Amino acid sequence: MHKQSEPKKEFRFTPRIINPVKIKNVIIFSADEQIRQTKNILEKSMPWVTVDILSDPISAGNYRSEGAMVLILDDVAMNLVNTETVKQKNEDAVIVLLSATELIHCSPPSVAQEKFPYTAKADLVFAFNKTENAPERIIQSVVRSAEDLLNISKYSNVRRYIFLIVDDEPRWFSQFFPILYDIIGQRADIKTVRTYEEALKFLFGVEKESDIDDRQYMSSGHGDDVVCLITDIFFPKETDLKSDAGKDLIILIQKYYPRIPTIIASKTKKADAFKDSAFSLPKGDPGSLITLRKYIQDYTGIGNFLVENEKGELIYRIKNIQEIIEVLEQAEGNTQKAIKLRGILEGYGKRDCISTWLYMHSFRELGDVLRPMHLKGQRMITVLKKHLKSEVLRMASTPLYIDNEKASNLTELLQLLKKADPSKIQTLSNNDVFSSWLDRKGFTELAEELRPIHDTGQTLINSLSSAIAKWVQLYAEKNPINSDVIP
Repeated sequence: MHKQSEPKKEFRFTPRIINPVKIKNVIIFSADEQIRQTKNILEKSMPWVTVDILSDPISAGNYRSEGAMVLILDDVAMNLVNTETVKQKNEDAVIVLLSATELIHCSPPSVAQEKFPYTAKADLVFAFNKTENAPERIIQSVVRSAEDLLNISKYSNVRRYIFLIVDDEPRWFSQFFPILYDIIGQRADIKTVRTYEEALKFLFGVEKESDIDDRQYMSSGHGDDVVCLITDIFFPKETDLKSDAGKDLIILIQKYYPRIPTIIASKTKKADAFKDSAFSLPKGDPGSLITLRKYIQDYTGIGNFLVENEKGELIYRIKNIQEIIEVLEQAEGNTQKAIKLRGILEGYGKRDCISTWLYMHSFRELGDVLRPMHLKGQRMITVLKKHLKSEVLRMASTPLYIDNEKASNLTELLQLLKKADPSKIQTLSNNDVFSSWLDRKGFTELAEELRPIHDTGQTLINSLSSAIAKWVQLYAEKNPINSDVIP
């Protein structure tokens, strides 16, 4: 008699969801027609939200939401609405000011509040105009910023991944955020602070530098969650509204969190002092934001994993976990090349670059295991290979379930999409579940293409199916025997 084979063990796929609480209602109270017309944009790009346009301050003040909400007001409306009542009636409410006032656009909080006291009622302040900060361009990032603020401040039970922006002028980050959100998708949050004291409080949980505890600082603030710092040089510190506090902040980051890549968003020559340890982004220069996109993709763990030598020359551009294993195998042995490569990889491990890349590509549990190890030499290579190979084997037996039916490869995923309930698909798409699963299966290019796709019903299914079908063919041509593509 033949022994009956045991069923193949399956592992459960648990997606990494950055924001467990999503904005359910967007309420707009504004006389500006451009702001009011953003309702259509939000309903298309964020189909999980309900958008209400209100016409009087009483309705705005008495609004009750069934879930998390953001109330978007212009300068006039902010003077009219009782925002305290809104907060009392709605536990998870974020108040956003979309200001058309030039002084508010280019002033630190204290100056704006002195001239226009109503700005103090806003949790977030954004600048809008008819050109680079037109409402239709920035509205998605306004809502997403509110969602990030809510989740960071109230729902931080799991490790987060945060881009910290330090700049006192709303006109700049209002222009910049749509680009940054387009890059990071659902993989990280953005937190904005506008003074040196706010930065200290967020990073270290203290009001003054002298209060930073060298033994407890990682558990006192959110610094350990920050994956990138983007800072101006000049912003308020104490009573000095135009201090060069950015220099002090960068020095603190280099001392306590040297793993955090730093981008200096400033044209000042004072940024030159950090040219060897930070990336300079001249504000307003043509092409600067395109350059920024490339830097963020390459050095914050979001894009490929770059391995560079001591001269900064690119040695490897790694797309997925399988390619990391291949590089590790080249670092084995006692050849001159292997020893040199091991030394480079040790530096990446020491700065938590490997674990950060794993976090950004949905390997949260694996990142948590590897992050505290800080091993060296052959031992480092052996341990990394063991864990990474184990993850590859695990993902081979980790299907994606859609409405109680499973897909183990791209072809099966495509088949399931075509017959699935659109509402089930939308939930998975909204939370970046498809991209997270594909990232962990090694299909990083397809994962990137799916991340910005948001829609409803059959249109969503058609968009997802079209992208997957294209990449099924491309991956099959590249590796015809890959069972993760075709069973």
